[in-house]
Amino acid sequence: MKKIRDVTAAIILNDNKVFIARRAPGEKMAGGWEFPGGKPEANETAEECLRRELFEELGIEARIKDLFCESTYEYPQGTIRLLAYFAEIVHGDISLSVHDDYIWADVDELPGYDLLPADIPVAEKLIKMMSSK
Repeated sequence: MKKIRDVTAAIILNDNKVFIARRAPGEKMAGGWEFPGGKPEANETAEECLRRELFEELGIEARIKDLFCESTYEYPQGTIRLLAYFAEIVHGDISLSVHDDYIWADVDELPGYDLLPADIPVAEKLIKMMSSK
């Protein structure tokens, strides 16, 4: 049985907009848009990982809230389970390190972005949630 690796992602909302970032040239899956996050280190909870990754990748301090959903996807290099949490920025200005662009996208326009495969089901669920409000 193949090992499934957990990866975290942040759903940062501002009104009806959500933060997404594009992976920079030279990064794995460069050019793909994603909900920012990353892989937990040893003995690190998903929430701790996400807080650390947002600081390392975006220079922001964030409050990690509830788990929104999970998305499992089998990439050629292995299977991941994307754990998407709601998060809010509590301090800092966004500065990119592994991304080359970011946008506050209208939630209903997410399908127009080249989202990474594991992020697509998260976006679809977010669209459904926001359209029912």
